Amino acid sequence: MINPDKSFVRLAGICAAGIVLNVVCSALVKGFNLPIYFDTVGTGFIAVIGGYVPGIAVGFFTNLFAAKFDIEEMYFGFVSILVAIISAFLANKGYYEKFSKVIMTIPATALITAFFGALIEEMLKPVNSFDSLGNFVQHYLNNFSIEMLDKGLAILAAFFLLKIIPLDIKKDFRLMGKMQAPIPDEMRKAMSTKNSFISSLRTKMIINLMSITLIVAVSICAISYKIYQDSAVKERIRIADGIITMAVNEINPNRVDEYLQLGHQAEGYNEVENMLYKIRASNSDIKFIYVYKIMEDGCHVVFDLDTATVEASPPGDIQEFDESFEPLLDDLLAGRPIKPIITDDTYGYLLTIYKPVYNYQGQCVCYAGIDFSMDLISDYGRTFISKVIAIFSGAVIFIFVLGLSFIENNIILPVNTMAYCAKNFSYDSVEARESNVERMRELNIKTHDEIENLYAAFLKTTADSMHYFENFKRAQIQVAVMNELAHKDALTGLRNKTAYVEKTNEFDAAIGAGTAEFAIIMIDVNFLKKVNDTYGHEYGNIYLINAGKLACSVFGEENVYRVGGDEFVAVLDGENFARCEELVTVLRGMIEKFKTDKTLEAWEKVSAAVGVAYYQAGVDTCAEEVFKRADADMYKNKLAMKATRKD
Repeated sequence: MINPDKSFVRLAGICAAGIVLNVVCSALVKGFNLPIYFDTVGTGFIAVIGGYVPGIAVGFFTNLFAAKFDIEEMYFGFVSILVAIISAFLANKGYYEKFSKVIMTIPATALITAFFGALIEEMLKPVNSFDSLGNFVQHYLNNFSIEMLDKGLAILAAFFLLKIIPLDIKKDFRLMGKMQAPIPDEMRKAMSTKNSFISSLRTKMIINLMSITLIVAVSICAISYKIYQDSAVKERIRIADGIITMAVNEINPNRVDEYLQLGHQAEGYNEVENMLYKIRASNSDIKFIYVYKIMEDGCHVVFDLDTATVEASPPGDIQEFDESFEPLLDDLLAGRPIKPIITDDTYGYLLTIYKPVYNYQGQCVCYAGIDFSMDLISDYGRTFISKVIAIFSGAVIFIFVLGLSFIENNIILPVNTMAYCAKNFSYDSVEARESNVERMRELNIKTHDEIENLYAAFLKTTADSMHYFENFKRAQIQVAVMNELAHKDALTGLRNKTAYVEKTNEFDAAIGAGTAEFAIIMIDVNFLKKVNDTYGHEYGNIYLINAGKLACSVFGEENVYRVGGDEFVAVLDGENFARCEELVTVLRGMIEKFKTDKTLEAWEKVSAAVGVAYYQAGVDTCAEEVFKRADADMYKNKLAMKATRKD
């Protein structure tokens, strides 16, 4: 796996090369005055070879760089990002593997980019976005013809560039920026099918990321628009205030009463009125200019100007107070300045400013008023918010995909692969366990954060568990060996008295449960001392071993115990219980044959007294009582044999 730290540097370098390719291609077509953009060659190529994140980064920063020379380019970053998304998606579906397939991607890409390109252009117009649907459709069709050529050349250029890139470089490029080694397809499929969509950590984090991104984007747009609107209103107030001040300067405060009484007959009235018309004509946003004397009974008209739609009120006419002015009446009657008023009613979206006209004594004799259109603020506001949305839509997608890539590579994929390895860990054999541990090591997670710490702890815990498991297995074997030794007679290899006691404990439990059914055969070897004294203890041991073999040949090795120096016990239960009498008869017969066999040495002629006893329900309370009866029966057999041995 490529070192993540170095791979990020290489990835940034390749993305920068993609941006340079976009800029150079764009500069070439502009130099030849060609009617295309050709600024997405690098975007499409990097998206095809590297995936969504590198492609989107190239598209976003290409337009950001181009905006230094043409601010309009900034607004079309969203279209470049769309090219990256479409290219990466189609590449993942295999459309860039054959020329016949890649040709099919051109119209699909052009359809999408032409639509959003036309939409952004319409939104950025300083007037209404859509004069008509027909105009937009025509705009879209014009864009589509250009996009077919532009995106067709870009896609084909990316396709041929892809063909000349060596396969190992393509693989390395795909691994750049990854936090762990690539995982096998079967592991990826298993993880994708077993995760519940609702409970998936990926789903929760994507929802949170999307929510946060949208909230931030909407908040920034809203705040930006509010700041713009406040600034625009202040600017309109400043302009309107300057204009109405000019009107105030044209009015002689000492002749206001004369103007009210005589109107056009008053000296200088017409000259002032003409000047007010000129002031109004100086700015197309001025809807109305008028001069009122505010009195208790209403607004007394001093000057009023005709408009194309509204006839002017004659001098001396009294206008009723507008409802919006009722809170300001006290200030108006007292001749005090009032704040600008913004209204949106039948006369339109207007800014109204009343500026007092003072005489030489400092008394307010009337107010000059101006109604200033605020429609441009709405128009420019729509254009402004359209620009903000156009810019932020690309930025939001870039940030979202970047965050999504971080979540996937740094959290989801490492956690899921560790969980998969843990869940599918096999303990069946040493080879399987070693293979599982090696598979975990091959994940090679290098996130340089808590996830990598978790991975390291995961590996250590697994390795320690395997070490403990191997030690436990060895300990089990040792315990089994020790247990075997503790229950085995060292001389004959048969089970010893300890094993016999455990067996009788089982019989006692069966007696208590009312399910007991067994027999005990007592075998006492004759003439052991004579063999030891005559031939030596070595042959005495052989004599005992032969006695044990004889008992095992009849009753089975698993049923024979050596409980003393020359004493053996056979226990029969289960299927063997029914054959007890038969087997005892066989053993006694074999012992009798040894007496007459002249071919055998003395230590090979096993002689033994045999006694047998059966468990009797309701009589025996434990196996020991059965054993005692078998022992007593053996002594009867020993006396009956009156055996002597002549060698």
